[in-house]
Amino acid sequence: MNSVQGLLAASVISIQNSCFVYPACQNCFSRLILDSRRFSCLRCGCTGEAKDASYRYKLSLKIADTNDLFDITVFGSCLDPFFGVTAENLQRYIQDFNQLSGETNTESSTRALVQAVETCFIGKRFIFGV
Repeated sequence: MNSVQGLLAASVISIQNSCFVYPACQNCFSRLILDSRRFSCLRCGCTGEAKDASYRYKLSLKIADTNDLFDITVFGSCLDPFFGVTAENLQRYIQDFNQLSGETNTESSTRALVQAVETCFIGKRFIFGV
């Protein structure tokens, strides 16, 4: 699953998602189903308390090399240097910000984060392991 088949030098054309962090199963990395108190993984059956859920990065991009366009998704801790924190900590910062600001509508914090990610990635060239 983590083996690189080849390298692709390409530029980021657009960001395809606005949610860059998701609750992830510790066993299989699938998205967890969260309710107010519990989490469960539909793939492997793992369960636990919602406060103990782990988070992981997922960044979907449209990229272009000199000949083609590609849709790719980058997962995990390789994104830590770009965000400056782990996915766990980013999720915590977002929750804390929303609580402190009294935001019931998280649209403004999401919009600010999307704008920051677009500034960091769009138009930049990266080498992707595919």
